[in-house]
Amino acid sequence: MADSTKKVFVFDDNKDILDLCTYILEDAGYEIKTSESSNNIEEQVLSFMPDVIFMDNWLPDLGGIEATKALKRNLDLQHIPVIYFSANNDISALAEQAGANSYLAKPFDIDALEEIVKKHVS
Repeated sequence: MADSTKKVFVFDDNKDILDLCTYILEDAGYEIKTSESSNNIEEQVLSFMPDVIFMDNWLPDLGGIEATKALKRNLDLQHIPVIYFSANNDISALAEQAGANSYLAKPFDIDALEEIVKKHVS
């Protein structure tokens, strides 16, 4: 079935991270969309309807915490798991504050990235 490809949306202001995630996850068979800004976060997510979202903490305009909260308030989007994504030492506290479903610390390893996606899209 062609339509069973799982979709991942990655928000990060670091182009290298976006490229890396795209490379790894496309290789693993996912459809990827990336964005360097959390502007109009709800519209961005609605237009793609991913199965899982990675949310960086430091995003221009709306930070990761506010962006995640906005998604979790939206009835059409709140079911989508958000993985908080940061090099911050307090990542677990930030993820909790944002209402994210899980988190992945940077720098991450490829297996950890694939593992957390697999866990949340199934």
